[in-house]
Amino acid sequence: MDHFLIIRLSSLGDVVHTLPAFSALRKKFPDAQISWIVEENGKEILDLVLGLDKIVPLKLKRWKLGSRKFWQEFVNLKKEIRDKDQVAIDFQGLVKSGFIAYISGARRRIGFHRKNLKERQASLFYTEKLEEVSEKDHVISKNLKLLSLLGIEGGDYEFPLQIPEESSTTVQMMMENLGYETQKKLVILNVGAAWETKRWHADRWIQLIEEIKNDDHEIFPVLLWGNEVELGLAKEVGRKSDVPLVPSLSLKEVMALIKRAAVLVSGDTFALQAAGAFSTPIVGLFGPTTPSRNGPFREQDRVVFHELECSHCYKRVCSRLECLDEITPEEVASACLEILKMGKNA
Repeated sequence: MDHFLIIRLSSLGDVVHTLPAFSALRKKFPDAQISWIVEENGKEILDLVLGLDKIVPLKLKRWKLGSRKFWQEFVNLKKEIRDKDQVAIDFQGLVKSGFIAYISGARRRIGFHRKNLKERQASLFYTEKLEEVSEKDHVISKNLKLLSLLGIEGGDYEFPLQIPEESSTTVQMMMENLGYETQKKLVILNVGAAWETKRWHADRWIQLIEEIKNDDHEIFPVLLWGNEVELGLAKEVGRKSDVPLVPSLSLKEVMALIKRAAVLVSGDTFALQAAGAFSTPIVGLFGPTTPSRNGPFREQDRVVFHELECSHCYKRVCSRLECLDEITPEEVASACLEILKMGKNA
């Protein structure tokens, strides 16, 4: 029986963007054993994936590098993934992920061309490398191209995710507690992002809310956030706009919430990638990252992005943030209302 080991450790959005490659692999090899090694926070996403045989959580981050606990965990990991007859596929492109492919013992270890890797030294661990591909294409397409080394050409953007009924029920009760009525169109405003260069300003969110509320009284906007920094931003926006904040949710509950939205307005972060997986319409706000590579990909979606001389820098910290300053509440509201008028399944 064929056995494959997928290596995509992080981040959450990148895990989502690797799901179409898994789906294509499963279609080509319906009876294969497919395992996936992922950092612990990504396991909650993979728990929702249909057709995945085994999830191996990477627990090394728990322990200090070089400590006894670290090496115990490393030995356990090596034992769990060791199989010389499997094919290891590294979608991550880091030295760490390449090394994991190597210690898996797989005779075939597949990875990207060194020019397409985040860390070029990772190529030293591969037995087969893909020809160089364009970094202007969407990362989902890039992942699918890696499978050409296994005789898989093309592939659809399919996301085999199934939300548990209990998560959907919890989200339904939470929305009712916030005052949501089912006849209204749920608009999720995701104010958070891990990078400060992806976080739009509070005053812009407040102006956006005024714009969409004045134009459409049948909407129900809510503010989505993640960590404590994002919570502070959400509270400021909520206080000045009277829009409720979504309470702290599990990852599965966040995904259940996004799945039911009429539109999600978000920067380049996990919420946006999850919305793409569920065909939830998106208005994507892009600053330092490239929309064609990381952004939404369906005809129903809209992107607000201004090409500047410094665009595509992928900086996590910036003293100017001109790329975000160029995005106006009016143009975001226009894109949002256009989607709402089309309807969710347009």
